[in-house]
Amino acid sequence: MMTIKNFVFNELEVNGFVLYDETLECIIVDPGCNSPKQCTVLKEFVSEHLLKPVFIVNTHGHFDHIFGNAWCKETYKCPLLIHEHDLHILEQGDKFAGIFGFEIDRSPMPDRYLKHGETLVFGNTRLEILHVPGHSPGSIVLYSAPDQLMICGDVLFNGSVGRTDLPGGDHNQLISGIREKLMVLPRETVVWPGHGPRTTIGHEYDTNPFLR
Repeated sequence: MMTIKNFVFNELEVNGFVLYDETLECIIVDPGCNSPKQCTVLKEFVSEHLLKPVFIVNTHGHFDHIFGNAWCKETYKCPLLIHEHDLHILEQGDKFAGIFGFEIDRSPMPDRYLKHGETLVFGNTRLEILHVPGHSPGSIVLYSAPDQLMICGDVLFNGSVGRTDLPGGDHNQLISGIREKLMVLPRETVVWPGHGPRTTIGHEYDTNPFLR
């Protein structure tokens, strides 16, 4: 059974995650830690639980979600994974951050690309990769049917959806992807977004004004 630990990192309050199971293998998703203190919080959690990071995963390449990529890569020496369509955004992360007044260590390049429909395996856990573009060209969702949860980055929020006014955004594509790939999942599926509180597929199906 998979366990999820949620961290809230940086001034933009990104939800970062450590996912692990009984084997103690884990993945680090969207390490938004952008200060020594935040990096220490993440490192202490991993150490205290005797976890072994095997992947660093970015749900997309926007700078607020990749602040800690360089630190995680240096600290844990494990592969960095992202969807290929967000490579350009990842490569330009330091420049985009500067536009918004932030400094960021340039992210290392991905070791491997994630594709829609593939299964990411760590320990005894299997996560299905769902490519749901629109917030960014390469936005992905990590979905576990047995654990009835997903990590969805900035695709879907509690009562909202991802913004589409940034380069590569497409509102119609985003809404279509959410309806066709996420709203068809079981209603009890817990949704962990990239910002803000968690929700469920059923709650968003019934109440999200962008999906009416």
